[in-house]
Amino acid sequence: MTANGKRDSGNNGGDIRVWDGGVRLFHWLLVACVAVTIYTGFFGRRNQIDFHVIAGTSIAALIAFRLIWGGLGSTYARFSSFVCSPLATLRHARDLATGRAHHCLGHNPLGAWMILALLLVLAAICITGVIALGGVVKEGPFASFTSFAIGRDARFYHYYVAIALAVLIALHILGALFESIRTRENLARAMVTGRKRARPDAEQAAPRTSHPVAAFITVAVLAAVAVPGVIYFSSKPALGVPTAAIDPVWAKECGSCHSIHHPAVAPAATWKAIMAGLKDHFGENAALDAATTEKLTAYALANSSEKWDTRVANLMRMPAKDKPLRITENERWKRIHGKLPERFFKAKAVGGKLNCTNCHRDAETGIFTPRAIDIKHDEQH
Repeated sequence: MTANGKRDSGNNGGDIRVWDGGVRLFHWLLVACVAVTIYTGFFGRRNQIDFHVIAGTSIAALIAFRLIWGGLGSTYARFSSFVCSPLATLRHARDLATGRAHHCLGHNPLGAWMILALLLVLAAICITGVIALGGVVKEGPFASFTSFAIGRDARFYHYYVAIALAVLIALHILGALFESIRTRENLARAMVTGRKRARPDAEQAAPRTSHPVAAFITVAVLAAVAVPGVIYFSSKPALGVPTAAIDPVWAKECGSCHSIHHPAVAPAATWKAIMAGLKDHFGENAALDAATTEKLTAYALANSSEKWDTRVANLMRMPAKDKPLRITENERWKRIHGKLPERFFKAKAVGGKLNCTNCHRDAETGIFTPRAIDIKHDEQH
């Protein structure tokens, strides 16, 4: 039979073309993209964020395509062919328990609700992900109007919705295995070939013709609106991110002993105390003339962590109680770097805890994006 339920004139015996190319391409591309996001999100390094964002963006595009194809695709691609009421789903579950469940050519009622749940959870992951990206990483179309606090909350929900997705995936796989055993048909293979066995007792949907041209036009129009919009809003200055170049005098004086620290890495009280005590700057005399000291103090206070809304500025606002002037004693700093052994900081490539730029390529900007992390390794590790 064809996708519309008519007898196939080919040499495939009693096989029926159930899943069209659009459904199968969507399914396996989604599997690949979700696998990348799960790996990079749970197990990968922070500087792999680009792979995570690309895969996440692809998932959003795939969801949009599936929604369109769910209305314009062939018979079993359409939501109308498998979405059913909760009551019908309960009846199907009861029949499964008693061994009287009928065979469905497309998705059975439980499988249908699983598909809807997966799409809903994936959409929630994409939404919380783009909000977290804008507020925490300060990138993407929401960066210009999303605060760190909102982004942090979104990241919290993003994490737990991702766990919910992992649970749903496990249930989906178990359900497909169970149904494959029950119906004696390899459902994973059917999603590759698109064909399933014809059964006289199988429940079939009313035949519907696909409209690929209409779907293509819809996708093209959506892309023509969405892509320029994303590019435009992503190009706008991010909320609470330093944009001015670092003061050259600050860079010269700070960089003479260690890497240049952007004032956003510490609160105003810390900088005020540091600048007032330059004669005994952690055991060394770093005193400057009065005019230079006044100028750099004003610069530090105007650009301290309270003035910005980046991740590092928010995390570093509360100095250590016992050693408030040491940035590397901040509890958040120690928590972030806690998995790194002391020998790591003693390596030549790193040069100590104060040399942020040796591992964070954008440290001088005060942004500290994940992609700019470049962990140094040498023979001393």
